[in-house]
Amino acid sequence: MTPPADIDLTQPLEGVVYERRDGIAFIRIDRPDRGNSLAPAMQPIFRAIWSDVRDNAEIRVAIITAAGERHFCTGFDVGEAAGHEADAVFNNRPLAESVHWSPHQNRVWKPVICAVQGLCVGGGLHFVVDSDIVVASENAAFMDTHVNLGMVGALENIGLARRLPLGTALRMTLQGRDYRLPAQRAYQLGLVDELVAVPGEVLPAAEAIARSLLRNSPQAMSLSKQAIWGGLERGYRDSLEYGWGLVRVHWAHPDFAEGPRAFAEKREPAWNPDPNARVKDDA
Repeated sequence: MTPPADIDLTQPLEGVVYERRDGIAFIRIDRPDRGNSLAPAMQPIFRAIWSDVRDNAEIRVAIITAAGERHFCTGFDVGEAAGHEADAVFNNRPLAESVHWSPHQNRVWKPVICAVQGLCVGGGLHFVVDSDIVVASENAAFMDTHVNLGMVGALENIGLARRLPLGTALRMTLQGRDYRLPAQRAYQLGLVDELVAVPGEVLPAAEAIARSLLRNSPQAMSLSKQAIWGGLERGYRDSLEYGWGLVRVHWAHPDFAEGPRAFAEKREPAWNPDPNARVKDDA
């Protein structure tokens, strides 16, 4: 897997700040004015960043965090996506060719720490469920809104079901914006590995863990990480492919277009109750 050739990581990046210091890669989502949401143009940037983390021998640990204290990431910016052609935002290709947000999706076998403050929604959960260690402040909360927008909650949600009790993962998935998992409860259930009191303590705590990891054998950590994640993937990979298939099937349903359209128009969605409905049927 090679990074996009036209992205220069030494130059300012759209919506992301990337720095390398003392063997640690610091990745910061930097759109606080838009809830640190994920724009379509940011995915190739993340792919290039994770490729650098994976392939740059000077990087031994990575930390993914976000700007500000109110939001870690509010997920995919469907309002911004509405201004793009559909095939530029969503595509009908296999999972490995389509989704490159998280370290796991880019086959990064170096330790990755996720430092969460504020609200984490939808696509932001990619970074949480696919990191190795999660540090959060007590003001953090976790929520998934795919079904509220007429979309299938699959990839991030399968990751949630691996790190949370099944009932909690399903409640987050099915209840959508009406249920937020608070940081304290997430810590009790194991989604969060270290809980700190205030947002300002999140990054220092994550960096302290990263510096602890720097003392260990990079190859031993890499192989150990592959052993653990690989063990989970006996069934996990098949689950992701199955979920990806459901996502692709749903693209033809009218609700898939209706959710983002209603969001952009600031109105309540008019859902189609027929599970067999297809966009062409409405023509």
